[in-house]
Amino acid sequence: MFGAYFAAKINANFPLNPARLGLPTIQGVIVLQDANNGYPLALMDSIEITIQRTGAATAVAAKYLARPDSRILTICGCGNQGRVSFRALSNIFSFKEVFAYDLDAAQAERFAIELSGETSAKVTTATDLENAVRSSDIIVTCTTARRFFLKESWVRPSAFIAAVGADNEDKQELEPSLLFKSKTVVDMVKQAATIGELHHAIDAGVMTGNDIHAELGEIVAGRKPGRSSKDEIIVFDSTGMALQDVIVAAAVYEKAVTNRTGQLIDICEVEVSGTHASASSSSPLGIDEASKRECRTD
Repeated sequence: MFGAYFAAKINANFPLNPARLGLPTIQGVIVLQDANNGYPLALMDSIEITIQRTGAATAVAAKYLARPDSRILTICGCGNQGRVSFRALSNIFSFKEVFAYDLDAAQAERFAIELSGETSAKVTTATDLENAVRSSDIIVTCTTARRFFLKESWVRPSAFIAAVGADNEDKQELEPSLLFKSKTVVDMVKQAATIGELHHAIDAGVMTGNDIHAELGEIVAGRKPGRSSKDEIIVFDSTGMALQDVIVAAAVYEKAVTNRTGQLIDICEVEVSGTHASASSSSPLGIDEASKRECRTD
């Protein structure tokens, strides 16, 4: 019933949205199209897809790179991405304590109260980030910071850090020396070297692209090892992959078609240069006879 796809994503971050407009930081859409004929199949909100696939990537990285007995988590950035990261990680680890840190103390407090209702772990706000990090097995940074705040000297041996926030060249969360002294894994080397934490470490002269241990996909596929010692610090530099967006968008589309949800729109019923474009009589989605969308000029 379903075939091959390609997708286009228009996405941007607007850090002032929550405070000024009450809107999510991430805004955008994804257009999913049929790879055989180019026909647009679905237009969907990119906010939830971006957040969920990023949280999933964080959890996959932690599964292979964090200690299995990790019990203490610190989340820096108490927005939607922080929530999804916590929920994804909680499917793998049995946390006893969670520290919530945000420059907006009220945001951190709301985060802690909300997540306390979802877990048996003790969730508290971190007024002293250094102390929280020093005691943590896993640290997730998902902020819009433009200057590093997570210092190399704070991170204890055996910790795993998922650096999620740096998705353009101006954003930075980790001190460059932290990457240099850790085993660093990325989602894509070229992209991380351009817009990720690796980009800042290269600019600081402490690393090159050749110093990366592996891409996460190589570890998942068994081509390179993940954690090889109890005490090593591992950093996952997550910049986001377009392939993840396509896979998730396709899954959302197929589920929507199967469950007959969403709004079906006939985009071919339009006037074009004085002629009339119309839809023919069968559907590539298999939904009904009136929605094929194979346009012709009458």
